Amino acid sequence: MPPEPPQTDPHGRRSLRLAGRALVVIAAAALIGLLVYGVLTQAPDTTIDDSLAAGQTIPAPTFDLEILQPGDPTGRLAAALTAPMRDGRLALHELRGTPVVLNFWASWCVPCRDEAPLLQHAWRRLARPRGVLLLGLDMQDVREDARAFIREFAISYPNIRDPTNTIARRYGATGIPETFFISAAGNVVGHVIGVVTRKQLVDGIQAAIDGRPFGAKIGGDQRPTR
Repeated sequence: MPPEPPQTDPHGRRSLRLAGRALVVIAAAALIGLLVYGVLTQAPDTTIDDSLAAGQTIPAPTFDLEILQPGDPTGRLAAALTAPMRDGRLALHELRGTPVVLNFWASWCVPCRDEAPLLQHAWRRLARPRGVLLLGLDMQDVREDARAFIREFAISYPNIRDPTNTIARRYGATGIPETFFISAAGNVVGHVIGVVTRKQLVDGIQAAIDGRPFGAKIGGDQRPTR
């Protein structure tokens, strides 16, 4: 007699089909989760501009970064920065009591080249004499390229360095240059998107000194972050 055909197990096949479908669902859910995570981690925070649009100040996001250049602060600024800069890093909380103009830039950013002479002039004539710290934050850059940029434009205000764009995302920066004005109490009072103008610097510095909202303004050209 010919051998009997092997018996199939309909319940086993059904279990395999269900297991396969479950694996597909799990894989799809994992992929969606990764996509959502990627969007959330790459998207800049809009909290600062939302608050400024409502006429309110907001605590500045913190940072603790390598000092790229200590600069030449004088008077009250020199006294305020001597101790914090001893370890080669600078944290925002160490600047409490000092108004700050925080400028995001990079050596590969063409508009940053246009802005650099104005910032240097503002440091020497508008900010430093009034006890306001102009602080450059070099980002997504090669250290030596950044230092060459500083030498080329004879920049003498302090600069710190973030090799990523982590701090920029915290501030909601979508490109460079962007400039934030921070009061002595540590609150963001103003934001300029793109190359800052002299009037925006004058108004922003005064707002940082007074601790009053300056708002979010559109400046000149900028480049997207990498």
